[in-house]
Formats: sequence, structure tokens, C-alpha cells
Amino acid sequence: MKRRLVLQAGTALAGLSASGLALAQQYPSRPIKLVVPWPAAGVTDIVARVVGEKLQAELGQPVVVENKAGANGFIGTEYVAKAAPDGYTLLLMTTSTHVVAPNLYRKLPYDPIKDFAPISQITAAPTIMVAPPNSPHKDVAALIAYAKANPKKLNYATYGAGGSSQLAAALFMQAADIDMTPIPYKGSAPAIVGLMAGECDVFFDSIPASLGHVKNGKLKALAVTSQKRVEAAPEIPTVAETFPGFEFIVWQGVEAPAGTPKAVVDRLSAAIIKVIDQPEVKAKFNGLGAMGVSSPTPEHLAQQKVREKDKMGTVIKRANIGYLD
Repeated sequence: MKRRLVLQAGTALAGLSASGLALAQQYPSRPIKLVVPWPAAGVTDIVARVVGEKLQAELGQPVVVENKAGANGFIGTEYVAKAAPDGYTLLLMTTSTHVVAPNLYRKLPYDPIKDFAPISQITAAPTIMVAPPNSPHKDVAALIAYAKANPKKLNYATYGAGGSSQLAAALFMQAADIDMTPIPYKGSAPAIVGLMAGECDVFFDSIPASLGHVKNGKLKALAVTSQKRVEAAPEIPTVAETFPGFEFIVWQGVEAPAGTPKAVVDRLSAAIIKVIDQPEVKAKFNGLGAMGVSSPTPEHLAQQKVREKDKMGTVIKRANIGYLD
């Protein structure tokens, strides 16, 4: 992968025109703002600060992480969409703001495709399917067999309409052709407490939130929702080992306002590619349950947004999750 990333970084720079190369060499000449549309101390914020710190060394200018949280990520996302397209205001975008939201809200204060210039996808993280420690279901296949023999007897924890816990469960039920009853909670922590108490049968949670409880025996891990096992817990199988091709991931990337010069986009992309290939950065991402990105180019991110938006749109429609506005 390292050789591939180095080649991609080199290709990004080699593709610049003479005038574009001059612009890229002049950029950046002042600090860059990396906007996180979520509160501080969350996973997205941690990712932004890891990348921002290393990006400073690559670009030779400070990269200041600024949290602009609120309205399901819309405030910070809209802020960047309307910023000057000069490469000095960037967005740490997420699947929530760019893939899920367009399928749940008829009126967004931004267009996730038209209002942004993709730079690089930086992470891809699955959810983890956890059950109570005394769950009788030893693996995914056993749980599905029980659900088919006992329709609607199983339930699952969820929080936040259109959140990853709900959508991962919806995709799983559609793939397995089973039906489970949702049990709503106010967040991941209350859902974990409910799961430990046996109030629900399964929960699709973020790996950082649940893995510690799995390690100390308070939860049972049935699977992760990536196609490959994660380095943070290679002993945990994937859902894809039961349903080949199954994948539910949440991911993050860096974007600029639409209209940002290609030379600047390519300069940023080349720098980010180098950053996410650093062993220290990989180790930190692995600790968050995230996986590496094989093709972190602007073109890949543009395609990823459209592909995942359509995929989640299908999942949401089949699950009868209505618009939230």
C-alpha cells in the first residue's frame, strides 16, 4: 500500500500545469482552518487533530482545527460550503453530513456534491455488532437462524434517527432477510448499559465505544461490519464471512469549497496522502477501529460520495425511514 500511496502523491503533483505548479508552490502562505462540524473530543475531532498536526509539517503552515458543531453537523458544513474557495478553509466531512443527510432531509443548507471540492478520503471505519455477555447466540449465523425461527422476537438498540446504529441494523436485516424490533436509546452509552442489562439483543456501535467492554467481558462481539477484519481486534469475524460482500462503514474525508483551484486541491491531496501513510497516523487510526484507504485521491472521494449516497438511499427507503424535516 505504501508504494501505491507514494505513486498517487507523485501523480497528483505531476499532473499540475506550469501555472498550477507555481500556484501550488506558493500555497499555503498563511494558516489553514480545518473545520469539524461536530463537538470536540469525538472520533471525528480526534481524526482531524491527528491529520491536522501532521499536515502542518507537510505544508509548512499551521493547521488550526475549529469545531463548529450543531444541527446534525449542518452548521459547520454550511460554513465551509460558503467560505472563500482559496484552500484556507477546509472541512472534515463525514458520511452523516454528505451521504445520510441528503436521504433524510429535503432541505439541506448545502449541496454535498455541488458545494464542495473533494480532496482525500482519510478513514473508513466499520461498526461492531455486540450482544449481552450471556447471549445464547454464539455468532452471526446462530443469531440469524434464531431470528428466522422466531420472527420479531429479537430486538436491537438504536439511537438517533438515521444514525449509524440504525442504518447498520437496517442493512443487516435486509441482507439476512430478518426482522428485529428497535429499542431506542438517547446515545451509545445508555444503549451499552441497556445491552449489558439484557434489555436488548444486539447493538451496532462504534468500535471505540464498545471494544473495551468486549475486552473485559462485559459485552460479546459477534462481528464487525467491514469486509476485512480490523487490526484493533483481528479475532472478531466480519459479517461478510457469513454474507460475502456485506459492508457497512462510516468514513471521513477532507474537502474544500467548490471552486478551489485544482492546483491547491492537488497540493493538499498529495500532502494528505503522505500524512495518512505515516506509521504513527496509521497506528492512531487503528486504535479507533479505522482502516486504511487504498485510493485517497480527489477522484476516489468524489465517486465514493455518490456511490455511498445512492447505497444509503436504498437502505433508508427499504427500511421505511421517512424524511426528518
